[in-house]
Amino acid sequence: MPSARIALDVMGGDHAPDAIVRGALLAVSKSFRQPIPAERILLVGDEQLVRAKLAEFGGDPGFAIRHATQVVGMGESPAQALRAKPDSTIASMTLACKSGEAGAAVSMGNTGAVVGAATLLLGTLPGVKRPGIAVTTNLTGKPLTVLDMGANIAPKAEHLVQYGVMGSVYARDCLGQSGARVALLNIGEEEGKGTDLHKEAYKLLQAAPIEFVGNLEGNELLRNKAEVLVTDGFTGNVVLKLMEDLAGFMVKLTLSELGKHGIAAPPQALSNIKKSIDYSEYGGAPLLGVNGIVIIGHGRSDEMAVANALALAARALDSGVNEHIVAGLAKASGPAA
Repeated sequence: MPSARIALDVMGGDHAPDAIVRGALLAVSKSFRQPIPAERILLVGDEQLVRAKLAEFGGDPGFAIRHATQVVGMGESPAQALRAKPDSTIASMTLACKSGEAGAAVSMGNTGAVVGAATLLLGTLPGVKRPGIAVTTNLTGKPLTVLDMGANIAPKAEHLVQYGVMGSVYARDCLGQSGARVALLNIGEEEGKGTDLHKEAYKLLQAAPIEFVGNLEGNELLRNKAEVLVTDGFTGNVVLKLMEDLAGFMVKLTLSELGKHGIAAPPQALSNIKKSIDYSEYGGAPLLGVNGIVIIGHGRSDEMAVANALALAARALDSGVNEHIVAGLAKASGPAA
């Protein structure tokens, strides 16, 4: 039985450590919609600094602390940083999961380093070929989870099938989407469209124990045709980055055009448009398939995003999502092994 504790990288992200510590405090406060007991959170970072920040922001409600002396910068090479900094907060939080001191890890830091540390130190779940990053947005008024978003840029068809299975389980256990529809991102709806990879994946997805609804084109992301969308990490990452900046661009453009016609709309009037794209609203992106719960937050995360990430980690642990992923992949072992 994995530990119920969640290891939080205090030094990861553009606004660390302040936003991270404030987020942890928010997550355990009575005002938060899903308060987490303080004893479930393990803060990972320089202990003296962590304690100073807790004192600055109102006191320690009962967090555990794991001392770590090094930090992986946002712009550092993940592989080089992990080798050169064995006591980094990213490595330390992952080792806490490996040793059983924690059952989940959350970081707003260097994505590549988090993926590398989790894959190397925790390994993958039984049956999993390659882990994938699952990003959830709210484009249609309901969650849409896309994976992979950058962990596996050159997948095989069997990897894409496993992403469909894992995404379906995650949508059910953590997002409350029972019977999630799974689609394959492609350049056309017809079965024979796409590369050899897409054609093979399509056939395997049809045979998998999921609600596969076929191919989905890029413009159909906005049409509520699926709850889970499967793609390679290269394409997924491009789609995510485009959506993130397009939302902000459209808000600015709309406000500018309204201003030209004498309509003074406050920027916050259109803030929900950006929120529909921002996966920090769902607490970050789980790295599905590793032997532990690992949540990767956006580098720009504020305290609310950190609190949401901790809440997502708690839901994933409490729902037993990894155990259900293993069971789901076992059912698909024929076509996806």
